[in-house]
Amino acid sequence: MTFDDYQQLAARTLGRDRTYEQQLANAALGLTGEAGETAEIIKKHLFHATPLDRDALVKELGDCLWYIGAFASVLDIPLEEIAQRNIDKLRRRYPDGFDPERSRTRAE
Repeated sequence: MTFDDYQQLAARTLGRDRTYEQQLANAALGLTGEAGETAEIIKKHLFHATPLDRDALVKELGDCLWYIGAFASVLDIPLEEIAQRNIDKLRRRYPDGFDPERSRTRAE
């Protein structure tokens, strides 16, 4: 499955009866909420001595992806373009892979 395939399939569940502003707010607030749920799983693993629940992480990361796809669909931006532009940015910042020194001194 490509990013664009995913975006098209996920868009079926967007709730198109909402206004543009409501769709943007839903994407922003939903992504924030799902990122928080992802962080909660990691927190419990690191600080509450619970086993890392990989299945729960996959579910929450999938929910994050859905909200990113929702953002892309509402803004009429192909998810593939978002992914490619992110990779292009990372290549510019870290041409030889991640480097802590480059991270501390990067201009953008």
